[in-house]
Amino acid sequence: DIVYNSIADDFDSSCFLQNVREESNKHGLKHLQSILLSKMLREKNIILTSWQEGASMIQQRLRRKKVLLILDDVDNREQLQAFAGRSDWFGPGSRVIITTRDEQLLKSHEIERTYEVEELNDNDSLQLLIWNAFKREKVDPSYEDVLNRSSI
Repeated sequence: DIVYNSIADDFDSSCFLQNVREESNKHGLKHLQSILLSKMLREKNIILTSWQEGASMIQQRLRRKKVLLILDDVDNREQLQAFAGRSDWFGPGSRVIITTRDEQLLKSHEIERTYEVEELNDNDSLQLLIWNAFKREKVDPSYEDVLNRSSI
């Protein structure tokens, strides 16, 4: 979120779709597409009849815009086709960032550049947990024993 917020102003439109796998299973692709289109076009009440209509609308309405699109936790090809079928769906200078655990999915969609994130060591994992749980760098000493036991 911090990185997204710091660079989003460099683009005409931006959208961060979190938990694509979970949200598309719960609500469907067309629901997520309407969120994406609403944010990128700054329009409310975009109603889609199918995810194919959503894909077509994304392609037509955003092809001249420089967009930043982050798709978090993608787990199947249909999701990629629904939100970013091809690189020419968006205007010059656009960036689409996809997080997934499935490297083959990226290869099958002909993603040009990939970056594999290294696993965090115990200390960094603990710091991330503290930041997410307590929203600060240091915690009350009474929590330290419990936190250190969880990292073993």
